[in-house]
Amino acid sequence: MPDPSTDPRSIPQLIGDLATDVSSLVRKEAELVRAEFSEKTMQLAKAGGEMAGGAICLLAALIVLLQALVLALSKVMDPAWAALLVGVVVALVGVSLLRLGAKTAKPSNLAPERTTRQIEKDAQLVKEQVR
Repeated sequence: MPDPSTDPRSIPQLIGDLATDVSSLVRKEAELVRAEFSEKTMQLAKAGGEMAGGAICLLAALIVLLQALVLALSKVMDPAWAALLVGVVVALVGVSLLRLGAKTAKPSNLAPERTTRQIEKDAQLVKEQVR
């Protein structure tokens, strides 16, 4: 960093340069926020797909479980227990997919972390430059 006493710029020029730098910094931060928001939107869309997959599996499980109930009422044990086993397995898969999607879609996972860190670094840099 150059020695401030040898800087040939006047105070108005320094203030103008500072305003330009701050304006550029704000623009770049806004670009970073937009990029990170786009990433988080894609992450949210993926979580929605996972949750939809889980919901479809749970619907299939319900159908199979209902078939198991029908079989249990109409026949002896063996076919009904087989259908019940399949229904329970499909239900477990559905619950797993829903939990995975819900975990991915948590608000804490969607926060713009890089932007926050960069803004904190920029604030620290400005504080150091002011001193």
